Amino acid sequence: MTEKPDWTGRRLEVEVGPVAHGGHCVARYEGRVVFVRHALPGETVTVEVTEDNGGGFCRADAVEVREAAPGRVIPPCPLADAALGKDRCGGCDFQHADGETQRELKAAVITEQLQRIAGLDWPVRVQELPGGLLRWRTRARLAVDRKGNAGFRPSRSHRVIPVADCPITVQGAVEELAERRWRPGAELTVASDGEGELHVTALDRKPQRRGRQQAVARQVAGSGVAHETVRGRRFDVGAQGFWQVHKAAPETFTEVVARFAAAPSGGVAWDLYGGVGLFAADLAEQVGPTGSVLLVESSRSAVEDAVSNLRDQPQVAFRAGTVERVLEDEDLQAPDVVVLDPPRKGAGRQVVEAIAARGPARVVHVACDPAALARDVSLYAENGYRMVDLEAFDAFPMTHHVECVALLEPTANNA
Repeated sequence: MTEKPDWTGRRLEVEVGPVAHGGHCVARYEGRVVFVRHALPGETVTVEVTEDNGGGFCRADAVEVREAAPGRVIPPCPLADAALGKDRCGGCDFQHADGETQRELKAAVITEQLQRIAGLDWPVRVQELPGGLLRWRTRARLAVDRKGNAGFRPSRSHRVIPVADCPITVQGAVEELAERRWRPGAELTVASDGEGELHVTALDRKPQRRGRQQAVARQVAGSGVAHETVRGRRFDVGAQGFWQVHKAAPETFTEVVARFAAAPSGGVAWDLYGGVGLFAADLAEQVGPTGSVLLVESSRSAVEDAVSNLRDQPQVAFRAGTVERVLEDEDLQAPDVVVLDPPRKGAGRQVVEAIAARGPARVVHVACDPAALARDVSLYAENGYRMVDLEAFDAFPMTHHVECVALLEPTANNA
């Protein structure tokens, strides 16, 4: 068998095909698939191959645009400039596209994943959140290079690119970190809360005996407890804990989840992967004092925050543990409505089957990954539930990420 030549570093001229899940588009060259970043469907571009897997595909970055698509714009961030080549920041995928084009690309990905994985032909429109394409991100993670500079990593690389600012983060967040020198190899998290307080945590890696390293976290700025207000209710959440990063996302998602859930007065609702109680708060209002809400969350610190945040809602019960383990309890009261916001990998077969076995009238499924959503929707279908509504939101402008809220109900045979 003839060994195929390694294309890494080679420059190719390609015609760009459709967008694919993951922030790139698909092109073909000499019979091989080329996954191209920083391009748009329909363009003719020169690419530089960054990875060659030795098989049927390779990865490449567009370095010159020969024929541009109508949605192309000049990237607002200097670290997205094509001239930087491998030193482009990997945090954003679509800086080169206008907002409408970005949302169209994300809608195409969701549509394709639902059709290919779940067998659904479902037209998708991705909605814009208030605030525009820049200065929406309230939380970020940065790495520190060998000289002590804070920065971000290129795509699929462990190198660190020092930064002075990040235009998608809220004003002042990254600048504060860029002005200081840090312990080389440290990881930094920054969170700007709803009251304007900036919380910065540094995770230092200190060498120990026999080459081992010890990770030591220290609070550099802020109290470490972020204060947020959503639909008139205040939430306290650990600055390193989970919270939607887009300033407008918590308010928007809570409204949609509450509308889809429509939990009956006196009914039973489950809030799985419930975090600090964002969705449980509205579910508690819906079921009222004679109903009940079960919040399940694996993070004990998040459960502690949820207990504090919902202390005026005695109808909410809390279980700290994995969703899979908690749902094994056969004594749980069967729910009228289930809300779940699983991690990026999705809920998976065990959780979907456990939910369906309890026969809720509605399931509200929040997903931040189109492929995981499609896999879970397919699992729901196997277990007698069909998707009846879907709303998608551009909660991560300039990146390929997108948030979806799906409503599922029993099929006619399962009702």
